[in-house]
Amino acid sequence: MHAVETPARPVTALPDGAGRPASGRTHEPPGGGSRRGRTGARVRRLAARVGPGCSAVLLVVGVWQLVHLLGLSPVLPAPAAVLRDLSDAWSAGTLGPGLLHSLGRCLAGFAASAAVGVPLGLLLHRFRFVRVPLAPALSAFQSLPAAVLVPIAVICLGTSQAAVYLVVLLGAVPSVATGVLTALDQVPPLLVRAGRTMGATGAAGVRHVLLPAAMPGVVAALRQGWAFGWRALMTAELMASTPLPGLGQVLDAGRRSGRLGPVLAAALVILAVGVVVETGVFGPVQRRVLRARGLPAAQER
Repeated sequence: MHAVETPARPVTALPDGAGRPASGRTHEPPGGGSRRGRTGARVRRLAARVGPGCSAVLLVVGVWQLVHLLGLSPVLPAPAAVLRDLSDAWSAGTLGPGLLHSLGRCLAGFAASAAVGVPLGLLLHRFRFVRVPLAPALSAFQSLPAAVLVPIAVICLGTSQAAVYLVVLLGAVPSVATGVLTALDQVPPLLVRAGRTMGATGAAGVRHVLLPAAMPGVVAALRQGWAFGWRALMTAELMASTPLPGLGQVLDAGRRSGRLGPVLAAALVILAVGVVVETGVFGPVQRRVLRARGLPAAQER
């Protein structure tokens, strides 16, 4: 048999540019659109978090500048003058060391407050005979201004670093303990009973059931304890003399100078530290804890 030859099909030349992507267009890699969507969502969430705060700051600065221009307050300096005072304090070497020393004191005092306050809250939740006398006393002690605690600390320990740390402890421990107690009280009893039936009793129940269930409230208690401790530290540094400088002493130096500019400059630094710790440390930790529990509030904060 002879093989039947198939006639060759004529080759048609393609027009110039045919079969290739149009000019100016490139093929996107798989997932490129989804990556852009995720990036856009992150930018929108960041703008939703930062936008209101920035708008509030701009509004305050605008009103401040307007009050200065209209001469409604003869002692109020312009925002630019306060920034110059802030720059001068930094260049003079008083603001930087004071900021570092204050942060170090507050971190040490906060760590000690958490080490005391969290176990104390657990103790109050676990034993009623401890809770009955101590819980009302802690709530009442929490309402005391830090200015009341400074003379007590100075009389007991003198004008020393120990007196400053005592003021921070007395200001933060009641807040942490009562916050932890409230968080533990809000754990559903059904969850605790379910843990007991599975063998989680005693310390194991606290570790594997009670504390994980109360973790959002515990983080909120630590957040509040930091705020109380930071305010108490500023009051102690302002009223008690210590061997090392601090932001409170920078604030007091501005008061002694009789000028409002240095006082406002120190106050802005104190406020900025509080905002950075709140939004940059406790905010992400709290959102992560809430997100791990599937709470929708984590997406809104």
